[in-house]
Amino acid sequence: MTHTAQAATLGHDTSIHVPPFCLGVLAFGTTTDEETGFAVLDRYRELGGTFVDTSNNYAFWITGSQGGESEEALGRWLTSRGCRDEMVIATKVGARPTVPGAGLESVEGLSARVIEREVEESLRRLGTDRVDVYYAHVEDRSVPLEETVAAFGACVTRGLVRAVGASNHRTWRVERARALAAQAGVPGWSLIQQRYSYLQPRHDVPLPNGGHTLVTDETLDYVRTEGLGLVAYTPLLMGSYVREDVPLAEAYDHPGTPRRLAAVREVAAELGATPNQVVLAWLLGHDPQVIPLVGVSSVAQLEENFAALDLELDDEHRKRLDEAR
Repeated sequence: MTHTAQAATLGHDTSIHVPPFCLGVLAFGTTTDEETGFAVLDRYRELGGTFVDTSNNYAFWITGSQGGESEEALGRWLTSRGCRDEMVIATKVGARPTVPGAGLESVEGLSARVIEREVEESLRRLGTDRVDVYYAHVEDRSVPLEETVAAFGACVTRGLVRAVGASNHRTWRVERARALAAQAGVPGWSLIQQRYSYLQPRHDVPLPNGGHTLVTDETLDYVRTEGLGLVAYTPLLMGSYVREDVPLAEAYDHPGTPRRLAAVREVAAELGATPNQVVLAWLLGHDPQVIPLVGVSSVAQLEENFAALDLELDDEHRKRLDEAR
């Protein structure tokens, strides 16, 4: 069965069409074994999914890993299924540690030298001659933004990358980078990937996940006004909507959280759906358009997420969800 919910385009690049959901394969090749990972990818493809997200640093924090395992696992699947031309592949650069066993304090950064080297390494691991989306994974303020922008533009002009974007960047940095790209006459960032979900955390309390950058009202206004694509990672808060053993981070400890949780659960009960499906349906009907980036560890989880495409939130449901604060 395939789903026919409205597809999206990646910001200004209207030649790249993607389904409403992006599949994240962060754990593939490490904590998700190959048999399971391939089964999830096969089912995603059967359901009409084509947009897959990885990174050159996934998942360096797992014992015995150094980053790149996810790209390698995805590359093996693409080769074994012979489906590269069907898929839209996104990967990232900038947050891979330079020292084995180190953390984000020693990442490679976004110099031209790193970008030029790592795009080739990602292509090798993925077993392809181009990636469809290439993200600057984290900010690197030690390198002139002009240098980073030029290097990303060169990836596009060389035919190695179709579209470029930024993840975990402040809005003003994205705007400055896009202005610099326009001045230089090179392709600029056309989409943003940040953390976003229905529950809204306090912005004055840090998240425990290193490097995560939140979508803000300014982000939403910016992408709406400028016509950029917005991909939302961690939309289901790692299971916190449905699993008591996955507590919410401290940043969600404020009066609005229980009210929003109650609204999600009430709507889910009324519609015969799960809270996860309601959250995804809320995101899928969002203004501006949001592409949820979902990570799963089983085919069953994937199928539950895809069922959100058939879940109709009427105006009253959406109003109730939006006004719970």
